[in-house]
Amino acid sequence: MSIEIKAPTFPESVADGTIATWHKQPGEACSADELIVDIETDKVVLEVVAPEDGVIAEVLKGEGDTVLSDEVIAKFEAGAAGSAAPAAAEEAAAPAGDADKVGPAARKLIDENGLDASQITGTGKNGGITKEDVQNFIKNGAQAPAAAPAPAAAAPAQAAAPVNVPAGERVEKRVPMTRLRATIAKRLVEAQQNAAMLTTYNEVNMKPVMELRKQYKDLFEKTHNGTRLGFMSFFVKAATEALKKFPAVNASIDGNDMVYHGYQDIGVAVSTDRGLMVPVLRDTDVMSLADVESTIADFGKRGREGKLGMDDMQGGTFTITNGGVFGSLMSTPILNPPQTAILGMHKIQERPMAVNGQVEILPMMYLALSYDHRMIDGKEAVQFLVTIKDLLEDPARMLLEV
Repeated sequence: MSIEIKAPTFPESVADGTIATWHKQPGEACSADELIVDIETDKVVLEVVAPEDGVIAEVLKGEGDTVLSDEVIAKFEAGAAGSAAPAAAEEAAAPAGDADKVGPAARKLIDENGLDASQITGTGKNGGITKEDVQNFIKNGAQAPAAAPAPAAAAPAQAAAPVNVPAGERVEKRVPMTRLRATIAKRLVEAQQNAAMLTTYNEVNMKPVMELRKQYKDLFEKTHNGTRLGFMSFFVKAATEALKKFPAVNASIDGNDMVYHGYQDIGVAVSTDRGLMVPVLRDTDVMSLADVESTIADFGKRGREGKLGMDDMQGGTFTITNGGVFGSLMSTPILNPPQTAILGMHKIQERPMAVNGQVEILPMMYLALSYDHRMIDGKEAVQFLVTIKDLLEDPARMLLEV
């Protein structure tokens, strides 16, 4: 029985996608629900699986081709055997002994980097080597088996030089920009061109939050099934309370209309190998600190594994980004349209501060609030940031809602 393999139904905010990797080739046997192709969109990579046991009869859209929502990308023969054709194809694509465990995309990466498949641990079905396995192997310092010893023997001082690169050679590598990276670039430029963006700064004494966290972190983790108490949950809850007091900061602009949101959906920037993603915490006003921390941890894990879904990143009324985890002392975050404000956290650093006429060494953090001046006046922006500062310097106020 012939079945059409279609691209997933994209949401309205996603116009199209690009075929990233075919994990199965025509004639290759597939099991029901086995991954056959990755489709990259502006926000996430979507996985398409085999509808039943069978083989791919024909690929209509190759890697790099653009596809629309629900567009037919391949034809599938349900129940067909894939013993003869796949064997021949795999023998042609990979050395004997590796053909049964190296997929086409993984083989391509292995050949391009001069790697030995026998050195790579496969995590796929029946120990098969996936594209991700090869990428992780390269990331962890893989070396080509044949070329590495020669330079080391000839010139030990240059042992750290890149593999397969003769001494003194100036190497350049040109790769196409991914859809996600291209979309990030486009949105950031548009944000600067279309919004009247300003940034206001303040600083917060993190000592009260740090002492509270130190006092209760073990009990918190034990009570909430291993969820760790971090700093982000305090910022999310402080921002939520501040957004209630200053609804313009929680609003967005739609043409000539100003849309005020009666809820707080806060996006939290997550850095991944593919780029920056901003999954959204829904209804943060009813979330506990434990809810916030566990959800953010889940976002980070799924982001690194490439498993964040389209729904995770839809919407959002306000965004928090934390450059401090990378050591940033101060920065100017760029708006995440159509939102009208974004809060930037930074590195906690001890500094001498004047307290009641005395000099004290305190753990201080610079805060930055970038905002759209078309929607938010400077007075509101400054008061919003001061509200967050006050709540963090007296965390009990968040619990008492005062």
